[in-house]
Amino acid sequence: NTAVGSAALAANTTAEHNTAIGYQSGLANTTGQNNSFLGDRAGAANTTGGQNTFVGSVAGYANTTGTANVALGYQALKANTTDTDNTAIGYNALTAAAGAYYTVGVGTYAGKALTTGTHNTFVGYNSGQATTTASNNTAVGAAALSTNTTGADNCAFGSLALTANTTGADN
Repeated sequence: NTAVGSAALAANTTAEHNTAIGYQSGLANTTGQNNSFLGDRAGAANTTGGQNTFVGSVAGYANTTGTANVALGYQALKANTTDTDNTAIGYNALTAAAGAYYTVGVGTYAGKALTTGTHNTFVGYNSGQATTTASNNTAVGAAALSTNTTGADNCAFGSLALTANTTGADN
C-alpha cells in the first residue's frame, strides 16, 4: 500500500495493493484491495470495495463496498455506496448514483441526477442530466435526453436530441 496525505488509508487493516494520495483519501478502507484513491477525500468511505479508481476531490466519496468503478472528476460518482461496474468521467458525472449499476456518464453533469437506473450510457455535457430512476437509455451529445426523468429504453444521438422527453419510453 501507498498512502500520502493526512489520514490517507487511516483504517487499513489487511488490505493490499492500494494507493491513496490526498487528505482522507481511502480513509475508511479496511480490507478493500487494488484501489486507487487520488484527491481530497477520494473514496473516503470505502471499506471493502475493491478494484476501484477514484480520481478527483470527493470522487467516489460514499463508496463502501462497490467494486470495479471508475470515477474521474470533482464529485464524480460521489453518492455511490455499493454499486459496481460504473464509469463516471467529468465534473459531477453520475454524482447522485446510489443504485446505478453498469452505467457510463462522460461529460460535465452527465447522468448527474441518476439514482437507481441501470445500464445507461450518457456521453456529452448535460446528457441525461435529469434522469433519476430510468434504465437502458443511451444519450450521446450535449444535452441529449437532458430533461428525461423516468423514461426508459431511449436512444438519443446528437446535440439536444430528445431534450424535451421527460417520461417517454422506447424512443
